[in-house]
Amino acid sequence: MEKKFGLIGAAVSHSFSKSYFEEKFFRDGLRDYRYTLYPLTSIEELPDLLKENPEMCGLNVTIPYKEQVIPYLSDVSADSKKIGAVNVIKIKDGKLLGFNTDCDAFHETLKAWYPIHDKSKALIMGTGGSSKAVQEALRRLHIPFQLISRAKSHETITYEQLRKNPDYYHTHPLIINTTPLGMHPDTQSCPPINFDEITPEHYVYDLIYNPARTTLLQRAEMRNANIKNGLEMLHLQAEKSWEIWSR
Repeated sequence: MEKKFGLIGAAVSHSFSKSYFEEKFFRDGLRDYRYTLYPLTSIEELPDLLKENPEMCGLNVTIPYKEQVIPYLSDVSADSKKIGAVNVIKIKDGKLLGFNTDCDAFHETLKAWYPIHDKSKALIMGTGGSSKAVQEALRRLHIPFQLISRAKSHETITYEQLRKNPDYYHTHPLIINTTPLGMHPDTQSCPPINFDEITPEHYVYDLIYNPARTTLLQRAEMRNANIKNGLEMLHLQAEKSWEIWSR
């Protein structure tokens, strides 16, 4: 009996998830398993997608639906409720169960790469579902953070405020991009930060993995900063997704 899995998002053609899971299914001899990319123009299309694919067993969720999908779920894990975002759905007995593997995957990769110390502070670009997972991971690691967004709120500063106050760069050696700026096919876009303030003491983590070196990472590397893309995080969260689907 065929079992279907897939990825939903507004734009999914850039994703490596399909090739990752297809290789996994082939390697593990799971000949009746399929993984498909499902671009949705609105999260409201999800119920129809599920009706058309009764063999669906699980879905990954990407930008911009990690928060919007929650009202469509039968239940959400405690971690996902705390984070406020879901990137994995398990479909069982007609119920949609929501989970978050982004947080654990980011936590694991950051801890192995970034030398955490007493003065560790982070700038997080973006406030969406991926950002929420990153925020929770930083809380677990006791790393204070400042959110940056285009719109000011009581939790965020704007890129304009960041430009006017370079001290943020001096006091926040860890910079994390959770926005889609720079993602294929719009590879020339980049968060509007001041690269003149980036130093070899900075660690710049871009959750994007396609392209492997975004404009953000290229420009940070030119300033001799330490850089990391999101490919390892993708692999880890995918494996954690599979653990949820197969248990």
